Amino acid sequence: MTMLNPDFAEELKQFSEDSALACFNCGTCAAICPLIDSHFPRSMIRYVQIGAKERILEAATELWKCLHCGLCTQTCPREANPGEIILGLKRLVLDHWRKS
Repeated sequence: MTMLNPDFAEELKQFSEDSALACFNCGTCAAICPLIDSHFPRSMIRYVQIGAKERILEAATELWKCLHCGLCTQTCPREANPGEIILGLKRLVLDHWRKS
């Protein structure tokens, strides 16, 4: 069972800018992403929003598939900066693995 952490978005601030909560999950980032088959980065941002840190850690290898092409950030209507969120999640995962 996945435990949800309502403070996870706040925890992520130390690794990335605070823009995940600006996302309203319209799917524009997933539509433009070359990794469209996995609903990336939309799914990862949703995990941040609901506080599903465990899900992010379980799917951490997915983060390294990101090409950092910037298409998601360029097309986001809310300027949530999905690319920076993914980069922050990578930093969070590395920090978690380093401490484990």
